[in-house]
This record gives sequence, C-alpha cells and structure tokens, in this order.
Amino acid sequence: MIKLIIGAVIVTVITIGAFLFLDPSVGIAKIGTQDVTEVDSHSFSISVEGEVYKPGTYSLEEGATMADLIEAAGGVTSAADDRAYYESAVLQSNMTYYIASKYDPLDVCGSSELDKVNINIDNATTLATVNGISTSLANAIVTYRSENGLFSTLEAVMQVSGIGSATYKKIRNYIYLHA
Repeated sequence: MIKLIIGAVIVTVITIGAFLFLDPSVGIAKIGTQDVTEVDSHSFSISVEGEVYKPGTYSLEEGATMADLIEAAGGVTSAADDRAYYESAVLQSNMTYYIASKYDPLDVCGSSELDKVNINIDNATTLATVNGISTSLANAIVTYRSENGLFSTLEAVMQVSGIGSATYKKIRNYIYLHA
C-alpha cells in the first residue's frame, strides 16, 4: 500500500514538472498581482487599493487623474464611497491611493454604512469623533486645511503633522472629501 502511495506521489511530481517545462505559467498562481508595463520618460507608476475591480500598480502618463487610475483598475465596485475621491485629482508618482468603502468591512452582510466625517468641511469637534483622531489632531487638520486649502485625496491627510501611515490606515475608511 505504501509503495502505491509513493508511486502516485512520484508520478504526480513528474507530471507537474513536465507541465511546468512545457508552459512555465501553468501552476503558478499570481493572486492579487498586477504586471507593470514598461515605463517611458512621460509615465510613472501609481498603485491603487480598496474598492476597485483590479487593485495593483499601473503605469500612467504624467498628469494622470484619479479617473485615469480608476479606469486602469477596471472601475470602482458598487461598495466604493464616491465621496472619498475626486475624479479630477491629479496623482503623484509612486503613491498608493485608496478607494474607500461606504460599508463597514466587519459587517458580514455589507449593508451597514459607515459613519464618516468630511475632512474638508467638518469642524474639529466632529473630526475628533473618529477613533484615531484626537482633539489635537483634529485641530491640526483644521489648521492645515485653512493654511493649505482643501484635501484633494484621502492620502493628502498624511501631510498633516501627526498623521503617519499607521494613523492614516486606521482612519481612511472613516473620512471623506466632499458631500
């Protein structure tokens, strides 16, 4: 019986090896990856994650907008919060942009809409209701916004002193940009 099992394993390994020799792409799963095309002098890489059909890294022309990135990623899903991005926002090279969900990711049914705050309009008291935004951070957001203008992407909130990558990832599902 053991000889039969060992024989079956050997035959399976040889068969897989033969298929890989004939076509190296057989049997290699590329889950969640996106090939980046060759970049010329007028192109740059931009990544997108969140509520798009094909998250990944894309090569776009200089001056590309969020609409261009969303189109390259196959569009937004029905769960995307359209208040959390401006299609006309001009993107920066080598950045990762996030398309937020309007629903609570912990809700199995996906029907509970998240309570969110508007980082471009809401006052410091309202901003501080988000877990991860302290009163001092809320005041810093309001001050930054009044000195530098409105935020054009969710990622721009990381320019506020005190908001790093970890805080941004904690709050990005609970903020939006426009009504």
